[in-house]
Amino acid sequence: MQTGNQIASTESERYLLIYMLIVLIIIVTLIVVFFVVFQRRKNQLLLDKINQQKAFDEELVKTQQEIQEETLKHVGRELHDNVGQMLAVATMQMNTVAKIVKDEAKSKVDNASEALKNTLEEVRALSKSLNSDVIFNLGFDATVKNEIERLNKTGLIQSGLAITGEKINFENKKDEIILFRILQEFFSNTLKYAEAERLNVTLDYQKEHLNIEVNDDGNGFDMDSAERGSGLINMEKRAELINAEFQLESQPEKGTTLKLVYPYRTI
Repeated sequence: MQTGNQIASTESERYLLIYMLIVLIIIVTLIVVFFVVFQRRKNQLLLDKINQQKAFDEELVKTQQEIQEETLKHVGRELHDNVGQMLAVATMQMNTVAKIVKDEAKSKVDNASEALKNTLEEVRALSKSLNSDVIFNLGFDATVKNEIERLNKTGLIQSGLAITGEKINFENKKDEIILFRILQEFFSNTLKYAEAERLNVTLDYQKEHLNIEVNDDGNGFDMDSAERGSGLINMEKRAELINAEFQLESQPEKGTTLKLVYPYRTI
């Protein structure tokens, strides 16, 4: 039989064991809680850093776009005010000369006068597409139409524009410029690299968004192996600025298609 002292000793050991177990559980719980809190804090810091970097990148892109727009605006004004004026004067002088020359020289002067006139029209159309103030005044549809007409006048490509749905005026006017610059970038790439004969633009106005599709019948390229140039990156970044869905499709010898879905924004 166990003596009273032995029983008391056993009870003490049991209580000590329970106490140590409770302390161990508390310590483990504290460690787990600390670890969870630490991980959450760490994840939050990482998330804040990512958001800050994203905000910085967006602000950087916006600043770059603003600088580009100011530069294009300046170039457009210079073309219209200075180069355009000089071409206008040269055209008037050439017309005056055409009235006094005769015979063989007259046809040559007439040809030169017509070339000057066409150049003046091209410069004026180009100045409109570069100057964002003009785009604000004309509106998106008219600006795209002006650019399509300008492309056709170059004789380098046959372009077409189709507008469907009930037209909706953008409340956020800056988005018009960004969308137009994306299209301009596509047009420029088509003329430079695609060796296309036709280019078609469709503007489809829906209730909640605008669908834009541009396609050419050029030589296309392999999307998987093609190098991502600054033109493509610029288009994607601009689309991100206005929350537009951006999709570029191309295959060798099957042309290139750009699809944009722009949700109307009020801010």
